[in-house]
Amino acid sequence: MTERSGRRPAAQVTVTVDLVIFTVRQEQLQVLLVERGNEPYLGHLALPGGFVRSGETLDDTALRELSEETALDGRKLHLEQLHTYSAPSRDPRGRVITVAYLALGPDLPLPVAGTDATAAHWAPVSAALDGDTSLAFDHTAILRDGLERARTKLEHTTVAAAFCPEPFTVGELRRIYEAVWGFKLDPSNFRRKVTRTEGFLEPTGERSIPDIGRPAALYRRGPAAFLIPPLLRTGEVSLS
Repeated sequence: MTERSGRRPAAQVTVTVDLVIFTVRQEQLQVLLVERGNEPYLGHLALPGGFVRSGETLDDTALRELSEETALDGRKLHLEQLHTYSAPSRDPRGRVITVAYLALGPDLPLPVAGTDATAAHWAPVSAALDGDTSLAFDHTAILRDGLERARTKLEHTTVAAAFCPEPFTVGELRRIYEAVWGFKLDPSNFRRKVTRTEGFLEPTGERSIPDIGRPAALYRRGPAAFLIPPLLRTGEVSLS
């Protein structure tokens, strides 16, 4: 059969999954970047990812890539779909649609380069987006979208606790917000907001014993998934 007059033939499409993997190391929000070992963009920095294999769902691919790049079980992290990117010219190899995932975890270990990368490392998000770093494909745009998603989720959900190894102090949780949002918060206002939000934190009844300073109460993540009311970036928790 021939195509009807005026109709374009169906595109030959392949699908990939790319991962925006955030952690907080040295009180900085950092993202996992790899150095590509293959063309296109040989030697360029990129987000980790790969093609969806036969028999895999998108979630399967995301979990496999996360395991290959960090040696971690993504089922123990916060993992969610971010967005689908389908610009026809985004990949010089042809029509490649990618589904990006956002992964969040506490102080993740040094990464292991995957099969198509020569190196992998954590990079401060601020440095990756400062304009001097050129990421392969459309990965700069994907990274920006991932950052905004993470920042918004901290406003409306309890996902910030996913960055904290349990148990944790309110001060440690505050530093997660500061690292992700990119500005300092008023400690007293922050403590009042998070400890009064039902289901956000559960006290363990224990206290930390720091090398310097006073002991602080220890908490674990509570059962709540959403913050009601939200903890807005422009709200009273910020420093004036």
